[in-house]
Amino acid sequence: MAGPLAQEIENLLREAFAPSHLAVTNDSARHHGHAGDDGSGESHFSVVIESEAFAGKSRLDRQRMVNRALGDIPGRRVHALAIRALAPGEAA
Repeated sequence: MAGPLAQEIENLLREAFAPSHLAVTNDSARHHGHAGDDGSGESHFSVVIESEAFAGKSRLDRQRMVNRALGDIPGRRVHALAIRALAPGEAA
């Protein structure tokens, strides 16, 4: 079961990009006791998202689009967020 922050990330990305594939993975347990571990159990995430919105966009533009859609989550409410943003047909 996803925690409240993971669910919020998923909801925001679904609303912004209508993805054909979305996986939000909580990596926090792997970083327990490391820098950025705030003890909440929701400090580090990985996102794999596939959407038409990313077609023709550079990797940097895709990252910026995802970060914008997530508002204050990256860097404020989450210590680390790994993003893999793909257009349909690109290798995952």
